[in-house]
Amino acid sequence: MENKGLRILIHASTWFAPIVVPLIIYLLIADREVKSLALQALIFHFVIGILIGISAFLSWVLIGIPFLIIFGLMAIIAPIIGIVRALNDRQFQYPIVGSWVN
Repeated sequence: MENKGLRILIHASTWFAPIVVPLIIYLLIADREVKSLALQALIFHFVIGILIGISAFLSWVLIGIPFLIIFGLMAIIAPIIGIVRALNDRQFQYPIVGSWVN
């Protein structure tokens, strides 16, 4: 697999620019595999942000707290798995959106 550094950057961007970096890479890079991963990351971060926001809102009635924990963990763990797989030259698809974008 080529572009290992870009794939790692896409996954790692979750901690410093989860929307900006995948969007820029999607718009500037011609490699189809990297574009697909950038689009997956972009959609994943957008969906997780919405789900965490809804869960945070619902936590005032206590029903959102478990979802807030689950979605928060997903937002942290999925990119870590992606980084490890990219380092090992293995493909990774983000949960929730991986099968939508191909």
